[in-house]
Amino acid sequence: MTEFKRKKGESFESFLRRFNKGLRNSKTLNIARSKRSLTPKKSRRKQKEYALKSLELRKQKNYLRKIGKLPEEETTYRR
Repeated sequence: MTEFKRKKGESFESFLRRFNKGLRNSKTLNIARSKRSLTPKKSRRKQKEYALKSLELRKQKNYLRKIGKLPEEETTYRR
């Protein structure tokens, strides 16, 4: 549990900014939001079906790129 207290002479905007940053870093809000609704776990059969479907789509995309009907993707790297 994180506590936030307004420092002496601190403006409300800077306190709010510090509060939001602290809340984001503590991940309390993300945990609370994830607990709000429980999503059932996928069964093994559905996981396999999804994996096969995505594999088929990947093959189709690669084929279309190879024959030139789909433009080449530029890879972007995130930090």
